[in-house]
Amino acid sequence: MLNRSSFQLYTFLLVLLFGSILMPWAAAEQPNLVIILSDDMGFSDIGCYGGEIDTPHLDSLASGGLRLTQFYNTARCCPTRASLLTGLYPHQAGIGHMMNDRGYDGYRGELNRQSVTIPEALKAAGYRSYMAGKWHVTQATNPESDADKHNWPLQRGFDRFYGTIHGAGSFFDPNTLTRDNQFISPYSDPEYSSGQWPGSTYYYTDAIADHASRFVREHHEQSGEQPFFMYVAFTAAHWPMHALPEDIEKYEGVYDVGYDAIRDARYERMLQLGVIDRNSTVNWSLDDEWKETEHWEWDKRNMEVYAAMIHSMDRGIGRIVNTLRETNQLDNTLICFLQDNGGCAEGYGRSGAGGPRADQPSMPSLADDYLQPDMTPKQSRDGYPMRTGKGSMAGSADTAIGYGKGWATVSNTPFREYKHWTHEGGISTPLILHWPNRITKRRGQLDHTPGHLIDLMATAIDVAGADYPSEYHDGQSIKPMEGKSLVPLFEGNFIEREGIYWEHEGNRAIRVGDFKLVAKGAAGPWELYNIAEDRSEQHDLSVGQPEKVEQLSKMWQVYAERADVLPLNPKSPQQKNAEEEGNINRKQKRFELAAGDELSRENSPYVVDRGFSIQTTVDIHGDGVIVAQGGSSQGWSLYVQEGQLRFTCSRGGKRQTVATEVTLSGQHDIVVSYAKNGKLKLAIDGNTVQTGNVGVALKKQPIDGLQVGQDAAGSVAGYSTPFPLNGSVKLMVIEVD
Repeated sequence: MLNRSSFQLYTFLLVLLFGSILMPWAAAEQPNLVIILSDDMGFSDIGCYGGEIDTPHLDSLASGGLRLTQFYNTARCCPTRASLLTGLYPHQAGIGHMMNDRGYDGYRGELNRQSVTIPEALKAAGYRSYMAGKWHVTQATNPESDADKHNWPLQRGFDRFYGTIHGAGSFFDPNTLTRDNQFISPYSDPEYSSGQWPGSTYYYTDAIADHASRFVREHHEQSGEQPFFMYVAFTAAHWPMHALPEDIEKYEGVYDVGYDAIRDARYERMLQLGVIDRNSTVNWSLDDEWKETEHWEWDKRNMEVYAAMIHSMDRGIGRIVNTLRETNQLDNTLICFLQDNGGCAEGYGRSGAGGPRADQPSMPSLADDYLQPDMTPKQSRDGYPMRTGKGSMAGSADTAIGYGKGWATVSNTPFREYKHWTHEGGISTPLILHWPNRITKRRGQLDHTPGHLIDLMATAIDVAGADYPSEYHDGQSIKPMEGKSLVPLFEGNFIEREGIYWEHEGNRAIRVGDFKLVAKGAAGPWELYNIAEDRSEQHDLSVGQPEKVEQLSKMWQVYAERADVLPLNPKSPQQKNAEEEGNINRKQKRFELAAGDELSRENSPYVVDRGFSIQTTVDIHGDGVIVAQGGSSQGWSLYVQEGQLRFTCSRGGKRQTVATEVTLSGQHDIVVSYAKNGKLKLAIDGNTVQTGNVGVALKKQPIDGLQVGQDAAGSVAGYSTPFPLNGSVKLMVIEVD
């Protein structure tokens, strides 16, 4: 029989035991989270997914972790980055295409304020955050002021940043190279220049890895009591094909056997590894038109350099992992490695005839502090002009060449299509998950569960024990997460989801269970595949199964309508402007308006580099928009929110607001004076009640038009459209300076 003290001890041990079973996270230390993203690589490039490229460090992470074989990205660089960072589909984050404003909220080309990034979401859970590498989710690659940097990494939750704001560039002289919020030159950087770190030559892949390692070490030394999130976004192996000579030398002769032999060998290794199976894939032959014959030595060199770029990245990943190990942080760090899209078949730098490098430079050398402004430099630092075309051997700083469709087909073995498209070759990515403390039962295994990079935010929230915010950015409503946590896969459990969706440039797809509906282009017909039986997408089932096509296409349409996907592939600003700019009314200075009036873009007040005034009489019974012009990217709005009169100006999604502290009700005369220099004055019933600054006059005419009594287009301010006024506008006069 137990005495009192023994009984208490027994009870305590039972509580401890069952508590650890039922609440495994309760006593666990918050893990660090490292997401590593590579650029423009195919599904089969790395060793542990079947490639011949030497990637020992990624292979080691795979053997000590979990590999997913049916994980997906969005088919293109910046939509993938927007989706990864926010846990939303890319259009919901504002980047359905690239970094330009196409006139719709899903295509603003700026990471919007209705989303939060992983570092923003983890901040309240005590995490510090670091980033090294490619950003590419803002148009502000050459900002006029600090205010334009509102979508730079430090303004979106990161504590430290080293990398490039732009999406591509030279590996020896990258443009928009930045430390924290300041542009830097790799050749005059006092913290990281040639000779100061392991390599004698500046090479961007090395610099990304070195800074990521540095952030890990400095965090351990300075903030070791806190967990951290780190995002490492390599530009390898995106064109231009640049690599260090010693890495290129390692791959000389590897590709002498040609495209087909390399692809065949990859296919067999993928089967042996279990990454694919023979019943659902076909190693279809390359089209002879995609192969270089006359310039074979040149194209073989392109692949040698491509492989060298990946090998260099893997070596850098090894340095990051080693730093985690040396600082005793590896065991409690979840590392995720994946790719932003499939192999790239673009023809960058492949047209025309090229040639060897000249014996002597023909241009002046560039100063060490020169900031490279161009994605493709006009010359190397030492004065050699840029070379492209067949015969210009890739690798050195004075070349700008991509590896082409033939090698992209090899990279995507055994899948169809490439970057841009939503067939499997465009959207399939490896995903390696490594976490020694948690991935124990399935160490070294493969998992065939379909997933999407929207799942990374959900996973981060889960493992960090964080709360995903419903509001952020000064009270802005945040869209709910779209993804599912991957944590159940660690134990071999199932993840339930309705479906996974894609759209890019009109290419669209939906996957539900084993069935995938996919189309090429906005006008392309739907194709239906059973991925479990035909992941190479060779046998279209759409004619024989019209009911399944109808079911999935309706689901895709519902998604497209709710996720800001429509209209499909809208026109670029250049196309829009060519049609509309000549029709914009620049001469009219005075506009007399009434409740319910709407003006199209071309008939709205022309506010580029101009101030304006608003005089209106309004009967107010609650909140809503009095008048608004434009949308979330460019525009202004006068409105009542929480009973207060407010004026907001938005530039590229960055909002600046002046609000009164007066609660309005009933009929009032309101006057707004907005000067070109940004100074704003709000007057109610003849009395100035608030002054402030909402930034200088807009530099672009808003794409959306003007509405009185609501904001029917994109939301200019922190409200949900159309936010109609509870009340009525009696009269309104807008005068442009």
